[in-house]
Amino acid sequence: MSNPKWPGPPGLIPVTSGHADDANIINRNYLDRIMVEMRVIDANLPDLHTKIFGNMYDSPIMMPAFSHLNKAGITGRTPMEEYAKAATDLHLLNWVGMESNEEYEEIVKYAPGSIRIIKPFADHARILSEIQFAKNHGAIAVGIDIDHIVGNDGNFDIVDAIPLGPITQEDLNTYVNAASIPFIAKGVLSVQDACKAANAGCAGIVISHHHGRIPYGIPPLALLPDIKKALQDKDVKIFVDCGMNSGYDAYKALALGADAVSVGRGILSPLLKDGSQGVINKIQRMNEELKQLMMYTGIANTSSFDASVIHFL
Repeated sequence: MSNPKWPGPPGLIPVTSGHADDANIINRNYLDRIMVEMRVIDANLPDLHTKIFGNMYDSPIMMPAFSHLNKAGITGRTPMEEYAKAATDLHLLNWVGMESNEEYEEIVKYAPGSIRIIKPFADHARILSEIQFAKNHGAIAVGIDIDHIVGNDGNFDIVDAIPLGPITQEDLNTYVNAASIPFIAKGVLSVQDACKAANAGCAGIVISHHHGRIPYGIPPLALLPDIKKALQDKDVKIFVDCGMNSGYDAYKALALGADAVSVGRGILSPLLKDGSQGVINKIQRMNEELKQLMMYTGIANTSSFDASVIHFL
């Protein structure tokens, strides 16, 4: 595809503020302080195949739960559909964020077996309805953005004129039972919330600050080892996002205990410039970088990452 021009408002690609409270800048600085030692004797070509919720994928790098990219390009597909198509072409797990049921149905035609992440609507009946719709359309898991409750004014947020509200541990348990497929709490940024999600029956969590929603948010990888330890006796998948812009970033997350990682802003520019092919090119390069570091550190497959190769400057 040759440079489709995606219609959309200015600022569709978010720019970090660069201020001291910008969790994105804090996170990038932290990621770049994580160093890796070399263990090359007896190293072999690594295998990236990764099993998630009983399904095998070609890489532990996943598509993000993007939302609101609903303007059609010259292909007639929306960016949401373009990156879903890329996920299928790459045989990766696809995630979908806040979309109407009608748009969600169109997106998952390109990536059957996606994960749907639902906003914490104040109207809990809407959450239950969207869970059921996702199940009816082949979702392998569903989840909720537990962190998207607070607006910039310190009140509960409103998105697309829809009020959001708080989510309790009891609510999570209700959604888990209603789903009857794996349920995920996205936006976990503490051991406390990780344990509450696990105790509510969540099959997975995403350690994330939603790309900087919380001022001075701690980097997800700074908490990952403690969360991994706290959940060691629980059957809970641990996913990570925020700042996963290269295969080297993905390696650091996987070495510290993540089961898989999502790449968001890293694919946004190539997605909006070149559609699915831009995403494919970006992810293929990330896979090459991931395999490079795995070989340098003697990691044979995605089940044998070793946190002892990691050092902090």
